[in-house]
Amino acid sequence: MEEESGQQWFCSGSQERRGRRVKQAGKTMLEKTKKVLKTNSITIRQMLAEALGTFILMVFGLSSVAQVVLGKGNTGHYLSINMAFGIGVTLGIYTAGKISGAHLNAAITVTQCVLGNISLKTLVAYVIGQFLGSFLAAATVFALYYDALYDYTNGSFTVTGPTATAMIFSTYPASNVSLQGAFFTEFTATVMLILGILVIHDEKNNGAVKGAQPMLTGVLVLGIGLGMGLNTGYAINPSRDLPPRIFTAVAGWGMEVFSADHSWWWIPVTAPILGSLFGVLLYKLCIEFHNQPDHEAEPEKDQAGMETSQL
Repeated sequence: MEEESGQQWFCSGSQERRGRRVKQAGKTMLEKTKKVLKTNSITIRQMLAEALGTFILMVFGLSSVAQVVLGKGNTGHYLSINMAFGIGVTLGIYTAGKISGAHLNAAITVTQCVLGNISLKTLVAYVIGQFLGSFLAAATVFALYYDALYDYTNGSFTVTGPTATAMIFSTYPASNVSLQGAFFTEFTATVMLILGILVIHDEKNNGAVKGAQPMLTGVLVLGIGLGMGLNTGYAINPSRDLPPRIFTAVAGWGMEVFSADHSWWWIPVTAPILGSLFGVLLYKLCIEFHNQPDHEAEPEKDQAGMETSQL
């Protein structure tokens, strides 16, 4: 009996030692990998952060569209897509926010460059990261749902028709919407997006606490989808629309993804950029230009409080 107990103790001790050696070997390998791959370049770090943040956003968003379309309405509805994009935006911002500011949107990046907040070099790095993350997300969702795609289309990937699936990856306008109407929709939706972002982040106004900003931005995108998604599918982001469109062009849908609906593809690229620039100008004209220094704003707040209490 004592001999058996001794053997069990010896085996247990041997297993613990092997476990410690394996754990130590894993740590050593991880440290070596870190030394090889770690970069001190802030530009590369920001590009990688934008890539991962956009990847997370797009995987959530595109997979929700795929599930609704391929499930023929039995595994989700339009609200599912709105919610998934909102969740994706929230998690994407939490992922990249501290490193790059989590633009995740080329329209916002271009606007920040025009305002002088980032350099042209940083703009290029951000857009490359966003496009890379979005393209890889489209490829991931394609692989994830390949069997369902093949079954749904009988192996024929089309842009239009009863079994069209290109809209899983990129936006296309409703059949009753003109190009002018589609442009105005994307422009207006992006104006509302940038206005909402500025409101959430404006510390001189009623800006949200930092920890809640990503969640509120996700709710903002959800709201835009609920109210302005009918005409065009609310791309509001060149990085959301163009890279997956490029992916579908090479993955079997062909160049029709660019020629369909009177070459609609350029509208989700240009309208959000112009809408973002206009939205910033509008916010500055109505709010930011009139902000008072803190020592001047306090008496105004006190006066407003007194007037309110007298009502």
